[in-house]
Amino acid sequence: MTPLASVKFACLDTETTGLSPAGGGKICEIAVSVSQNGQKLEEFTTLLNPGMPMHPDVIAIHGITNDMVRNAPVFADILPQLLVLLDGCVLVAHNAEFDLSFLRTETQSCGLHFPDYPVLDTLKLARKNGCFPRNNLGVIASALGINADGAHRAMADVRMTEKVLYNFLHEFALGGVSTLEELQKYQTKRHEKVVLGLTPLP
Repeated sequence: MTPLASVKFACLDTETTGLSPAGGGKICEIAVSVSQNGQKLEEFTTLLNPGMPMHPDVIAIHGITNDMVRNAPVFADILPQLLVLLDGCVLVAHNAEFDLSFLRTETQSCGLHFPDYPVLDTLKLARKNGCFPRNNLGVIASALGINADGAHRAMADVRMTEKVLYNFLHEFALGGVSTLEELQKYQTKRHEKVVLGLTPLP
């Protein structure tokens, strides 16, 4: 069993040119924040040149324009740094499979395999154990008193996710959860003693 206090959490978010890599979507921004036991260790964020023009409807969502990414690095340029940063971490994201599908596809396009990191999904935890009006990140953050300004930019969403995560960890700790393995179980099973969202941290 892995004590939660010893876990390095890498909260991450991507902004993309489309809804799925299968439909040709690419990553145009990525952000990661690594922390352990509530202490920030490292942050990383960058725009990425997706190698394709972005549709105005997509730009309207995240505000990242074609001009902004024109001289940005491509994914292959930042992949080595990203893999070093994530080494030994548990990945955390809201609707994690969305981000992971893009990361796997982009990494595969570089001739590599994206590692099978342990994953925590704050969306799954909220759905199974929460009492929020809706389970999107902004609504959960607002319900917990977390500033949701800048939503839909990668680092803003990462910082929200990180604060949501530590609120959830606090609630689960009160319910007796102390290990990563226990916490992972409650992504698919409701904890009878925990209702997330009732007691936001100060």
